[in-house]
Amino acid sequence: MYRAIPRTLAGQAVAWLLMLVAVIVVAGSVLAAVDARVDGDRAARDEVTAIAVSLADSPSTSRALMSPDPAATLQPVTEQVRKATDIAFITIMGTDRTRYTHTNPVLIGQKYIGSTTEALRGEVHTETYTGTLGPSVRTVAPVRAPDGRIVGLVAAGITQQSLTAAWLAQLPLIAAIALAALVTAGLGLWLIRRRLLRQTGGLAPSELRLMYEHHDAVLHAVREGLVVTEHGHPALVNDEARRLLGGGHNGEVDLPAFLVTGDEPLVDVLYAERGRTLMVSRSPVPTDATSAVVTIRDRTELAEAMGELDSMTRFAEALRSQLHESANRLHTVVAMIETGRSEEAALMATTEMQLSQQLIDRMTEAVAEPALAALLLGKSAEAAERGISLTLTEDSQFGDDATELLTVGEMITVVGNLIDNAIDACDPADPWVEVTIVGDPEHLEVVVADSGPGMDPGEFDRAQTRGYSTKAGGDALGRGLGLALVAQVVDRHRGILRAANTYASVVTVMLSAPERNARVDVDEVRAGIEGDVAR
Repeated sequence: MYRAIPRTLAGQAVAWLLMLVAVIVVAGSVLAAVDARVDGDRAARDEVTAIAVSLADSPSTSRALMSPDPAATLQPVTEQVRKATDIAFITIMGTDRTRYTHTNPVLIGQKYIGSTTEALRGEVHTETYTGTLGPSVRTVAPVRAPDGRIVGLVAAGITQQSLTAAWLAQLPLIAAIALAALVTAGLGLWLIRRRLLRQTGGLAPSELRLMYEHHDAVLHAVREGLVVTEHGHPALVNDEARRLLGGGHNGEVDLPAFLVTGDEPLVDVLYAERGRTLMVSRSPVPTDATSAVVTIRDRTELAEAMGELDSMTRFAEALRSQLHESANRLHTVVAMIETGRSEEAALMATTEMQLSQQLIDRMTEAVAEPALAALLLGKSAEAAERGISLTLTEDSQFGDDATELLTVGEMITVVGNLIDNAIDACDPADPWVEVTIVGDPEHLEVVVADSGPGMDPGEFDRAQTRGYSTKAGGDALGRGLGLALVAQVVDRHRGILRAANTYASVVTVMLSAPERNARVDVDEVRAGIEGDVAR
C-alpha cells in the first residue's frame, strides 16, 4: 500500500526538507514577480518624468508654444522622441488644455484628459489615469517662457497594458530559475537521503527512538561494566564501569592503560586496579584497530575468597597427606610391636610426636593468631610434601593485637599469596623458603625469601597490577594474580611492597599505623628541606 509519509528517518527528513525548499522557492518566485512589477512601475514613472521634464525645459518647446502654429513645429519632434523611447504618448498642450501634439493626430486640437492643476501651479505631477489610450502612468510638467511665465504643459505617459506585457515577459525567466532551484535542491536532498539511509540503517524515527531508549536502559541496568573506546578515548562508559574505574556519574573517566593500549582481543583476563580485581574482556572493532568494546566484571570479593579457599584447600590436602603418613607410621609401629620390637616402636612414635609438637609449639609461640598459625602449618606441610624446606625465622613475632593493622582475611591473603609465589618460584636444585612475620599494633612487616631467581623491577611492577586468566594458561611465572592481590591490600592501607635480589629473592610488605605514617611523612619532608638548605 502506498504510504503518503515515508517510513524511514531519511525519507521523512528529506520529505520535510523538500517541502520546505519548495515553499521557499515558490515564495521567492512570487516575491521576485511582485518585485519585477514594482520595479517596472517605478522605472516607467522615472522614464516618463524624465521625458516630460526634458521636453518642458527645452527652449524650443516654449518658443513653439508662443508661435502662431505650435502643432506644426512640435508634432514631428514629439513623435520622433516617442518612437525613440517607446512610450505610449507625448502631449504638449497650452494652458487651456488644448492639445498641440498626440500619438493620434485626429485628437490634436481637442482638450487634454487628465489632471493639470498641479502643473499649472509649477509642479511636476505623476499619476495613473485613464485617457484616450486607456489606463496609463503619466507625468505632466510645466513649460516656462524666458520670463518665467507658464506658457504650456508637457504630458508623457506609458499605458498599463505595455507595463503588464513587460512584466509578463519576465515570468518565464523567474519560473525557469525556480524550477532549476527545485531540481538542484531535489538532487542534493536525494544524495542526502542516500547518506542518511546508510548511516541510520533505513530505520524509522520511532524505531531509532525505541532503540535508543532500550540501549540507554540496558546500559544503566546491566551489572557488567561496559566501555567503548574510539581512537584510545572513551566514547561510551556505563554506570557500572564508572563505579569500577572510579569515575563520577557525569565526570570524565580516566581509563587505565590496559583498556586503551594494545589491539589484541582479551578473554577473561584478570587485572588489579584501584583496589579491585577486575575481569576484563576486550573485542577490537574489525574496521578500526584503535577502537574496541570492553566488558569489565568485579571479581574483588571472589578473588579474595578464592585465595582464602585455596589456602584452606591446600591446608586440607596437607592434613590429608599427613593423615596417610600417620596411618603408615601407625601400621609400622603396630607391626614392630607385634614382632616384639616394642622399644623401637615406642621410640619411633614419640620421636614423630615430638617433632610435630615442636613445630606446632614454634608456630603458635611466634604467631598468636590461630588462623595465621594454621595457614603457616598448612604451608609447611605442603612445602614438605613437595620437598621444599619452609621455615619461620627466629625473629618472627606476631601478637594478638597485631591484627589492628590488617584483618585476619587480609593477613591470610598477604602471607598466603607470598608463600605460594615463593614455593612456585624457588630453585628446584636447592628448594627453600624463609618466612619472617613481625607485627604489633603500630607496625607490621612480612618478609618472604626463596631460592628462586627473583624478578627485575619492571617485571615486579607488572605483576602487581595484572593477573592472568587460568583459561588462557596463566602467567608464565605463575604468580601474577597473587602479587596483584597482595598489592591491592597494601595500597588499601598505604603500605610498602618491594622486592630485592640480595642473598635470595626477597619480597617485603611493610605497614604502619596512620599516625606513624603521618610522622614519617613529616620527618621525610623536614629531612628533604634540611638537605636542600645544606646544599
